[in-house]
Amino acid sequence: MALREILTYPSPQLKATATDIANIDGRVDQLATDMVETMYAAPGVGLAAPQVGVSERLIVLDVNSEEPGKDILKLINPVIVERRGSILWEEGCLSVVDYTAEVKRSAEILVRAWTPDQKEIEIEADGLLAVALQHEIDHLDGKLFIDRLSSLKRDLYKRKLKKTLRDGPPPKDGQRASGI
Repeated sequence: MALREILTYPSPQLKATATDIANIDGRVDQLATDMVETMYAAPGVGLAAPQVGVSERLIVLDVNSEEPGKDILKLINPVIVERRGSILWEEGCLSVVDYTAEVKRSAEILVRAWTPDQKEIEIEADGLLAVALQHEIDHLDGKLFIDRLSSLKRDLYKRKLKKTLRDGPPPKDGQRASGI
């Protein structure tokens, strides 16, 4: 197992559409295992392969905060086959640093995917699981949650990021800026 570097916006790799995985083998299983470890270390509830620099259709999720590790999903070539209703959900992202916003998503979805042990499965989801699945599948299509925001909110985030990159992060509580 190995921790992988999580790419952050504005990395161009995050905007690319991931390719289907044709051969589910030990390499894919190892990548999924590395991604789970990276997701927990971050910490997060989901991670897509493009976020760790691998442009393949693989996501991992664990939305069970009460018992981490109990309900891990490792999904290969996931596809949303049905959508119902809509919901607003406050989202953040391991690739979009220090920013959250409400995003409109489908309230209920049906996802079809493959597991690392080569079984095709269907997952009916609502609530956090539905939101997390849609969020991670968006990554496979080269979309970030900020792409679903109004241009005003997206521009505000981009300006904040440019300022942080130029000036450095703001001081933590109890610290002062050095003035140098």
